[in-house]
Amino acid sequence: MDNNTDKTKENKKKPKYSIPSNIAFMISKAWNGHKIVLVICLATALTTFGKNVIQMLVAPLILQVVEEGGSFSSFVIRVAVFTLLMIFFGGLLEYLNGNSLFGRVGTRAGIVIDLERKRCTTSYPNLYNTKFIEASEKAYEAVGGNNAATEAIWGTLEGLIANSLGFIFYLILISGLDVRIAVIVTVLTIIGFVVNAKISNYSYKHKEEKAEIVNKLFYCNNVLKDRNYAKEIKLFGVANWAGDLWEKNMKLLAVFINKNQKRLFLGNLLDVVLTFLKNAVAYYVLIFMAISGKITLSEFLLYSAAVTGYSEWVGGILNQLLELHKQSIDLSILREFIDWEEPFRFEGGKKVPEAPYVFELRNVTYRYPEADKDTIKNMNLKIEPKEKIAIVGLNGAGKTTLIKLLSGFLDPTDGQVLLNGIDIREFNRQEYYDIFSAVFQEFSVIPATIKENVTQTNSDYDEDTLKESLEKAGLLEKINSLSKGIESQITRNVFEDGLELSGGETQRLMLARVLYKDSPIILLDEPTAALDPIAENNIYLRYNEMTEGKQSVFISHRLASTRFCNRILYLEDGQIKEEGTHEQLMAKDGKYAEIYGVQSKYYKEDGDNEGSDFDENSASA
Repeated sequence: MDNNTDKTKENKKKPKYSIPSNIAFMISKAWNGHKIVLVICLATALTTFGKNVIQMLVAPLILQVVEEGGSFSSFVIRVAVFTLLMIFFGGLLEYLNGNSLFGRVGTRAGIVIDLERKRCTTSYPNLYNTKFIEASEKAYEAVGGNNAATEAIWGTLEGLIANSLGFIFYLILISGLDVRIAVIVTVLTIIGFVVNAKISNYSYKHKEEKAEIVNKLFYCNNVLKDRNYAKEIKLFGVANWAGDLWEKNMKLLAVFINKNQKRLFLGNLLDVVLTFLKNAVAYYVLIFMAISGKITLSEFLLYSAAVTGYSEWVGGILNQLLELHKQSIDLSILREFIDWEEPFRFEGGKKVPEAPYVFELRNVTYRYPEADKDTIKNMNLKIEPKEKIAIVGLNGAGKTTLIKLLSGFLDPTDGQVLLNGIDIREFNRQEYYDIFSAVFQEFSVIPATIKENVTQTNSDYDEDTLKESLEKAGLLEKINSLSKGIESQITRNVFEDGLELSGGETQRLMLARVLYKDSPIILLDEPTAALDPIAENNIYLRYNEMTEGKQSVFISHRLASTRFCNRILYLEDGQIKEEGTHEQLMAKDGKYAEIYGVQSKYYKEDGDNEGSDFDENSASA
């Protein structure tokens, strides 16, 4: 009940940007990228108006020649002129419609780029903000296809201009006959519009409800065709669950569609009744005037066409305004997302100093939004230049959050993160990111070439540095054995002949990426969690060599892997409970030593048995 109330309030929330503002926004986007859109839009509106006027005049004016006893040549000339005009306007309209798509799509694509730039550059906390995520999804609806607001608005503006011109022209024409006809037709048209607008708004207001059902249907289909679910489908009957969910949502969709169709039927029925009344009134007056000799037969045809056309223009204006209102709401949502406030500084700010670096956490506390307790609690920490720090602890201790605070992905709820004595909030955050290289537990392998995955660019790159990085990462020999070498594509999600790397090879690829960037600070967040002990040991040796002479912070749940670090921090409940080298922590016989003892039953390390039994099966604390 509360959720429904919240959604109702959100739907009634007044858009931040008005219709004129959103029209100006779209005009500026077209002007700065595809000016032809504006030219074609105006030309199409004028051509549509001209074509409709010609269609209305052709029969009465040709008949007028007959009524006035004109010559056969006059009749032929008039027919020829109207035929040529119809061909001209029809051909011009087809040409304009055929050439309008490219500019409109290009303008929409430019806005898509703006959205993607926002998502890629936004402050990291926004990615965990539910409202930001929902705003992002709604914003993308406005650029989701040819019928989306950012493209369809041009057709709406064309129709609005054409209908407005037609309305003025026909109003003048009908008012010259009998202004009461114009008033009656206008009133009945507005009544029909208001009723149909409410019916139409039912679908629009409930589009999120429909979208939720449709998304569930798509999700079921994706589960059944995604190879990642193949094993579960075969072993645990996931197909039955997905099938039941699909059937349930199909029934909900059918109910939704039936309700909507009933409303549309009533709306269409009312349209028929109102159209009958409009025509009855108009034709009663016109027939009476024709019988009494007040108007000729050709004038009767002209005015009857004008009455019908006038009704269509009025209805067209109202419908276009309603559609423009809907599109403006979508555009306002889109613009609000693009203008979403950034908690981080991405413009201006102090210049990031040159290495060496001293990091300091001063009384730092951090609590995630809507969490009921702090993840990091009043932490104080100092990391000296070229120091190698290991962070260990059980799940939920705050290890990854600490990394995110150091690297500037998060800002403390309380306290300060300092770089060389300066609060990192005073730096341009993107420039601050440039001093880090990292391998995270969840890393990104893009469906592109090995070269592009390592260099993170598809343009200029240093080939010697690339090959040197691959060699140090232990991957160059493998790549040289491939027919396309560094141009080999990775993953088969996009490329049929894409290379599928093993877990260890993927880790080495990530290592090569870090080496290529050659930043002064390296962050490693449980990068080997999915590897077997032998592959993991090889990677650790590479990391040890890679971090030589650099500042590094390394998170691991396998305590034996932290031996190459200068200092080990044992975190518990968001606080540093123990600190020191491996030998010092073992000598303290505290929590670190206890967990190490548990893990040592499952690991065998060369040259350091600690008097325990080891094997090569992996386990984690």
